[in-house]
Amino acid sequence: MKVPLWRVAFARSGDKGDTVNVGLIAFTTSLYPVLTELVTADKVKQHFKGICRGSVDRYELPNLCALNFLLHESLGGGGTVSLMLDAQGKTFSAALLRMEVDVAEDLVREADEVSGWSERLE
Repeated sequence: MKVPLWRVAFARSGDKGDTVNVGLIAFTTSLYPVLTELVTADKVKQHFKGICRGSVDRYELPNLCALNFLLHESLGGGGTVSLMLDAQGKTFSAALLRMEVDVAEDLVREADEVSGWSERLE
C-alpha cells in the first residue's frame, strides 16, 4: 500500500553550512530493508527537486535500522550568507516524511502498532 514515510519511520535533521543532514529511522527492524530499497539517494534528490541543488549522499546504518542522507547545496549558502528567510535544515525531516512509498500492508500495520498510530488512525 502507498503510505507517507511518517507511517513507517521517523526522522531528524540538521545542517552544517549549506549541507542538510537527514536521518531516517525505521519503526521496526523488518521495515529497514524495505526503506533501504525504496528510499534511495536519487529518490530523495527528486523529492527535494528545486531545493537541493547539489548531490545527495546516502549512508546505511543497519545496526540502528537507519539511513542518513546528506543533501549538498540545499540552503542557499547556509544560515549566515543565505537570503532565505530561515536557511536551516531543521524542517527537512518533516519534508522527507511526506515522501510516499509502497510498503506491504502487514508491515504498515506492524509499524502502526509500534508507533502508536493504530489508535490515532481509528
